Amino acid sequence: MSPSDASAPIPPVKLPAYKLTSRLTHPQDSVIPLGGYSIGGPEFIVMAGPCSVEADPQMLGTAWDVKVAGAHIIRGGAFKPRSSPYSFQGLAEEGLKMLAKARELTGLSIVTEVMDSSEVELVEAYADILQVGARNAQNFSLLKRLGQVNKPVLLKRGLMNTVEEFLCSAEYILAGGNPQVILCERGIRTFETSTRNTLDLSSILAIKERSHLPVIVDPSHASGKANYVAPLSKAALAVGADGLMIEVHCDPAKALCDGEESMTPDQFKDLMENLRDLAPYFGRQISTAASVTARTADGL
Repeated sequence: MSPSDASAPIPPVKLPAYKLTSRLTHPQDSVIPLGGYSIGGPEFIVMAGPCSVEADPQMLGTAWDVKVAGAHIIRGGAFKPRSSPYSFQGLAEEGLKMLAKARELTGLSIVTEVMDSSEVELVEAYADILQVGARNAQNFSLLKRLGQVNKPVLLKRGLMNTVEEFLCSAEYILAGGNPQVILCERGIRTFETSTRNTLDLSSILAIKERSHLPVIVDPSHASGKANYVAPLSKAALAVGADGLMIEVHCDPAKALCDGEESMTPDQFKDLMENLRDLAPYFGRQISTAASVTARTADGL
């Protein structure tokens, strides 16, 4: 190397469009604390519950079942974006109130979807995590509004989003001042019709390489088939996801939304036991149902 080469200035690192979301500006993994747990830490976090909140017995019964099985967070939709305007659209604020009852019963945090900027304040008043569904992954006015919220946001990947587009969507929330973003791979639309969507597990590796944000997997929406959920959940653990979002219903055959992809409480319990056994092989841990109950009691 010549003296002139040695003195040449080092060119600046070119940052991607998702600057705040990038590992180049934040090398360490982001860890989001919530309800005695940390999303993105060593604990493999599982969110579980029905696709939509339907009634008190359904919501409260399922919430208790998933809590006993070892779920960390309860999921349930009060506002439901559906392909057909004639499909069940959710119970809106009544559904949010039922979720709040489930949290009171179990002590677990709740995650539920917000669909519009005008509804953020209402959902924020009830939810511990605000979810952005796949159809709203590039609803930039909503993402900007969620940047002003002081609660975690679970952002699902859009149906046809590249990884870069997905991270740019997260950037809107971070740029607005809210760093508490959890990414969710829930399958993308491809030519394949044997499953509801195509679960892109390789995106977990790509996201982890590029971004510091935690990322979970939704095998229920990805596959659309309850009997595919357990194998895909184990695969998500193996490739380095930070957790799962799983649909569980006390009576899937009577579910008003996505019953064909919902596990029964017994199936979910078996899956949690399997995941708990497997987690240490991948540098993770999952609390037992007893420790979840004890930790919940301490937090009440």
